[in-house]
Amino acid sequence: MTQIDQFESVFRAAYKEQFQLRDIDIRKVLVVSDLEGDAIATFTKEARSFLSVLEERDQPEFIPCPGASYDRTTALLERVAQMKPDLICTYRNLKSEAWQFPHSLGEYLDVLAQKTEVPVLVLPHPRGEDGRIPGDTNEVMAMTDNLAGEHRLVNYAAHFTAQNGTLFLAHIEDESYFERFLGVISKIPEIPTDVARERILQQLLKEPRDYIASCTKVLGDAKEHIKVEPMVSLGHRLNHYREAVAAHDVDLVVMNTKHDDHYAMHGMAYPLAVELRGTPLLML
Repeated sequence: MTQIDQFESVFRAAYKEQFQLRDIDIRKVLVVSDLEGDAIATFTKEARSFLSVLEERDQPEFIPCPGASYDRTTALLERVAQMKPDLICTYRNLKSEAWQFPHSLGEYLDVLAQKTEVPVLVLPHPRGEDGRIPGDTNEVMAMTDNLAGEHRLVNYAAHFTAQNGTLFLAHIEDESYFERFLGVISKIPEIPTDVARERILQQLLKEPRDYIASCTKVLGDAKEHIKVEPMVSLGHRLNHYREAVAAHDVDLVVMNTKHDDHYAMHGMAYPLAVELRGTPLLML
């Protein structure tokens, strides 16, 4: 390695992505359901109670969008475009009996999550037995496959965390991918495998930890009355996230669902959205 390469490596290793605080303003919540009559009012009331932190910060208007107001996905998208909400609140398998089975999100939610730029809050199905809507958002978890630089994700997660609540910032490095790359490195005689394992893993986990430290400082300086807890490790992503949500009794999981390069849902978002049926999700 030349001296220039060494200098560049040291310089890059010293760089730390700093969290950027941004304003989140939610003034209009569109409550999309396939309910009618009193059931709409009951679901909306429970949603408002769950989002009491928004009542304190934004005082949003909650607008019902009952099943009678749309009969296809294009009609629902037109309704969203007309109302211009800052948040869509709904649940899986709208206008479908598939809510009884833990296999899908349903076509309406798929389209809402991918076709609009509006964040979608997914609550447990009102007729399901997988879980009830929590009373608040005291325990919130933001999860992604690469946390450093995810300013929008962290800002939304912090905004939805109740006063004096806990914000878990989760970054799980995929163990199977890591072992695959180490297996390749082990076949290159010029690279010491043990050193590579230690140094690469150290750097992989250092970056999200440094970013979480900057999140903690910036949110603290902004007098956000929430506690930030880091969750950075190596493991099987789906299992680790699922276990972490259960272990910490998380009220809301915040995750990215859109991808710049394709139409399919981002990374681990889809399997997690299918698996975590009893936990509210905020899809960005």
